Amino acid sequence: MLFRPCIDLHNGQVKQIVGSSISDQHDQVIENFVSVYDSAYYARLFKEKHITGGHVIMLGPGNEEAALEALKAYPGGLQIGGGINPENAADYLEAGASHVIVTSYIFHDGMLDEDRLHKIHEAVGKERLVIDLSCTYHEGKWFVATDRWTKRSSFEVNAANLTKLAAFCDEFLIHAVDVEGKRNGIQEKLVSHLANHMPIPATYAGGIRSLDDIDLFRQLTGNRMCYTIGSALDLFGGDISLEAVLDKEEN
Repeated sequence: MLFRPCIDLHNGQVKQIVGSSISDQHDQVIENFVSVYDSAYYARLFKEKHITGGHVIMLGPGNEEAALEALKAYPGGLQIGGGINPENAADYLEAGASHVIVTSYIFHDGMLDEDRLHKIHEAVGKERLVIDLSCTYHEGKWFVATDRWTKRSSFEVNAANLTKLAAFCDEFLIHAVDVEGKRNGIQEKLVSHLANHMPIPATYAGGIRSLDDIDLFRQLTGNRMCYTIGSALDLFGGDISLEAVLDKEEN
């Protein structure tokens, strides 16, 4: 199945927000959707539907309890990210996460910290690690964005660097910074770029707003990458039916 579900947590609630609006003042965000259901509700739903490979993302502090509830409801079926480091990664794996996702831990001060990359790899192993690459466009190239997407790093997302990082992780999670949370359509240039250079499994997030967008994504990638849908999915207040997505996966 190419579709991967998501559970985004902010202040302990399941939400869909515009990622670029997150700041240290974590109450001041643009919210597309705030659920009346808790994280375990969605985890149980994904388990019942046999949807694997989804991710739980903790957007700032105060989300640990909700994240653990989701992992408990669907052990082995969800990845987890947000504040992951070598000291806490094993705890989340033991709590039921299939993988841990790292972002800011390995990218800081505007560059890739290779020492930290080795440390998290040694802590969990390649087969349990996912690296999140938040991609932004600049002068004809793609770069990783850091510090809640407010800064462009020096790390270019190209074939050589993807291959380099692939030696340390099982999968990539790719966020299209410029379109994520806005429901304006996928970032076609990024999707095509990734499809041409991706050496291991990867999940794309950002901008999917319709079933036609899913068709376009699959066409551009040759069904070689997975995708997730946030604000546009009916579970999160959108127009795309989960059942329609699952039906499309079967055809």
